[in-house]
Amino acid sequence: MNAPVSKKLLAPPSVEFKLNDQTVVGFEGESILNAAKRHGVDIPHLCYKEGMRADGNCRACVVEIKGERTLAPSCCRHVTPGLEVLSQSLRAKKSQEMVLELLLADMPDQGYKWTEEGQHGELSDWAQAMNVSVRPELQSLRRAQPSADVSHPAMAVNLDACIQCNRCVRACREEQVNDVIGYAHRGAHSQIVFDLQDDMGSSSCVACGECVQACPTGALMPKTQLGSQVVDKKIDSVCPFCGVGCLLTYNVKDNRIVSVEGRDGPANHNRLCVKGRFGFDYIQHPQRLTVPLIRKAGVPKDPEAIQHLNRNAAQWSDVFREATWEEALAFGAGKLKQLRDQHGPKSLAGFGS
Repeated sequence: MNAPVSKKLLAPPSVEFKLNDQTVVGFEGESILNAAKRHGVDIPHLCYKEGMRADGNCRACVVEIKGERTLAPSCCRHVTPGLEVLSQSLRAKKSQEMVLELLLADMPDQGYKWTEEGQHGELSDWAQAMNVSVRPELQSLRRAQPSADVSHPAMAVNLDACIQCNRCVRACREEQVNDVIGYAHRGAHSQIVFDLQDDMGSSSCVACGECVQACPTGALMPKTQLGSQVVDKKIDSVCPFCGVGCLLTYNVKDNRIVSVEGRDGPANHNRLCVKGRFGFDYIQHPQRLTVPLIRKAGVPKDPEAIQHLNRNAAQWSDVFREATWEEALAFGAGKLKQLRDQHGPKSLAGFGS
C-alpha cells in the first residue's frame, strides 16, 4: 500500500529572496505581490484580483528590484532565488502614490462604489491607506467621459469612474467565457465597450454580473446600489435557487438586500449566475409566502370545483390554512409514506434542478 502524499510533497519548491532587506521564503511561480502579502507586506494593486490572470496594466503595484533599471509590476513578476525587492523604497512609494493620485484625479466628484471608507472603492481604500490626496491643478485636467449607461435592467455603466484596469474584460472573457466586453479606440480615448460599442442593455450580455463583482471602482455596478448604498451588514449564505449550492454574501441596508456578491466555494469559486446575483427582489414581494400552507380539509383539488372562489391573493385563506414547519413536514412525509404503502416504492419519484 502506498504511503499517503503529504502537503509538503505537493507544495511547490520554496524560493529564498529578500523583501525590504528581510530574508523571506516564497514559492516557485509565486508573484512578488502574493509572496509579500503572505509575509504581511501590503503592496497597492488595482488591476490584479485573486483568481484572475495578472495583467500588470495599472502600475500601482510597482516595486524596486536591486540591480534593475526600471520598476517592476509585482503582480506579474515571480520570485526567484536571490532576488532583492524593495516595495517601500522612496522610488517605489513615489511611483505608487503618483499612480493613485492620477487615477483619483480622473474620478467623478460623486463616487459609485458602496464602501465603508471611500466612495471610489478599492482606489479610495488604497489612497487613504497611503495618505494620497489629489492636487487641485490635476483635478482641472479631468477627462470628459460618456454619460452613464443605464439601459440594462440590472446593471449600470459609469465610465467616468473607469480606470481601465481590465478586470471586467478578463472576468467576462476568461472567467465566464462570454466575451462581451472589450476595448475600443486608443490612448486617452480608449474605453471599455460591449460587443460593437452597443448599449449594455442591447448587447449579448447574459447578466451574470461577474464584471460588476470584478470592478474595483463602481464603473460597473448593480442598479440597486445607485445613490447612497453604504451597507449596514453582510450576511454569508447559500444561493436559494437551484441545487448547485453556490456560496454568496448578501449586502444589507435598512434590513433589505441591496446587492449580492459571490463567495468562494467548491461549487462556484466566487461566481454567480443572473438569478443568484440579481434575483433577490422576491424577498420583499407582498405575495411572498413566509409560512407553510396546508390545504383545508374538504376543499377539492380540482380547479373547476373551486371556480366560485376569488383567485386573488386575498382569498388564499378560503383554500389553505397556515401551519408550522414541523406540522407541514410531518404532513408531507405522512402523505408520501401513505402513497408508498398503498402503491409501492416505485410510485414515488423526485425531480431536482
